[in-house]
Amino acid sequence: MTDNNKRMGKYVSMLLRHHPEEAGVILDEHGWTDVKDLIEKVNPRYPLTEEILHQLAFGPHKQKYEFSEDGRRIRAVHGHSVKVDLGYEETQPPEILYHGTAEKYRESIEKSGLEKRNRQYVHLSENTEQAKAVGLRHGKLVLYSVKAGEMHDGGYVFYRSKSGVWLTDSVPVKYLIRMVDC
Repeated sequence: MTDNNKRMGKYVSMLLRHHPEEAGVILDEHGWTDVKDLIEKVNPRYPLTEEILHQLAFGPHKQKYEFSEDGRRIRAVHGHSVKVDLGYEETQPPEILYHGTAEKYRESIEKSGLEKRNRQYVHLSENTEQAKAVGLRHGKLVLYSVKAGEMHDGGYVFYRSKSGVWLTDSVPVKYLIRMVDC
């Protein structure tokens, strides 16, 4: 992927997840927007086409966006700070999930757990490779295993996004184990 496409992808993600108003993009209550309208709104800044949008959506690491069945609408699959109802159903998680982050957040996490902060959910991964990739984007890696099965048994709700990312409201400290050999 070219540097320009990476910048374009970050811009599209920002519009679909956090600040649609910056380009005049309208999201419905489920986070959907019209593909042609999105392309039109992005084009003054980047040369977005439908083909490039599909490349961005189905990148090598994870599916970032999903298209409606007719291909006319698009939305981000997770990571929103704007309030949207993604329509995910509660799902029983595996016994263990993982969370990758940066060393600079370790003290806060080990004091108060994983919090969604300005996002709708805390994001968890099914395997250490995915969690490491996420954590390394933020600095020196710190990796946690999450006792998701115990959490679920204790009444915590989990959802699984279309891209395989697990979502929950928070992870208290008692369900976290810092992995030292990562």
